[in-house]
Amino acid sequence: MEYFFEIFFDGLTRGSIYALIALGYTMVYGIIQLINFAHGEIYMIGAFTALIVSGVLGALGLPGYAILLMTLPVAVIYASAYGYTIEKIAYKPLRNAPRLSPLISAIGMSIFLQNYVLLAQTPDFLPFPSLLPPLDVVDRFHGVLSSSEVIIVVTAALVMAGLTAFIKFTRMGKAMRATAQSPRMAMLVGINVDQVISLTFIIGSALAAVGGVLIASHVGQINFYIGFLAGIKAFTAAVLGGIGSIPGAMLGGLVLGWTESFATGYVSSDYEDVFAFALLVLILIFRPAGILGKPAIQKV
Repeated sequence: MEYFFEIFFDGLTRGSIYALIALGYTMVYGIIQLINFAHGEIYMIGAFTALIVSGVLGALGLPGYAILLMTLPVAVIYASAYGYTIEKIAYKPLRNAPRLSPLISAIGMSIFLQNYVLLAQTPDFLPFPSLLPPLDVVDRFHGVLSSSEVIIVVTAALVMAGLTAFIKFTRMGKAMRATAQSPRMAMLVGINVDQVISLTFIIGSALAAVGGVLIASHVGQINFYIGFLAGIKAFTAAVLGGIGSIPGAMLGGLVLGWTESFATGYVSSDYEDVFAFALLVLILIFRPAGILGKPAIQKV
């Protein structure tokens, strides 16, 4: 039973990170009906920013919790700036182009950011400091539940709850929902659609940066390629839950995390990705819109 709970909480931790990144995919798709394939690199850049900032602050002798509180906002702001820039360079000029054009542009941006970080840093894995403080109460369950897992899950839950409240109750959130329904009608009622799209990229990038800092501190190492695999997994989670659905992205991330964790724990780590993508195939066969997605209705 102890082993079961260990696997369960490991999957919950993975799923929480996947959900944070998947929210960026699903928000962008919900607004402009396109996939931002450079989103995984934003996650990676957020982690590298945190590594650099934490290294500087650590050299000044600051305590771990102070380093985390100062590093996380810097990583979020820096990653958000990248997300904003990607939207302006790779998407806005191609707003009225055929759908394949911005897709290729986003893939090109992904490759560019990967190689940019590769040249600026190193192809090797770099050690990442443990920024998540220990929790005495949690440490009593050492071996089943760790402090870093609790902090990751709680932080992800708070961030996702805050995002849900923002979209549901704020004026800008209502503008985002209106733009997702019909950009043309949103413009007719006075909504600045360009501003809404830019904000969507900024929020999605901020969520990815939070995930990057948390998981890098939990794992203890990063390299330039972590964004590609995390991006693929998060995209899978978004499709699994229902692309365009925010609750679906959260649910898809958790389902994917648990699937990988239990496959690793009870079968073999070699089959981790096999089970994850097999689940995706089954969902797409029997429910193409995803778990919480709604089938698209085309007017003829």
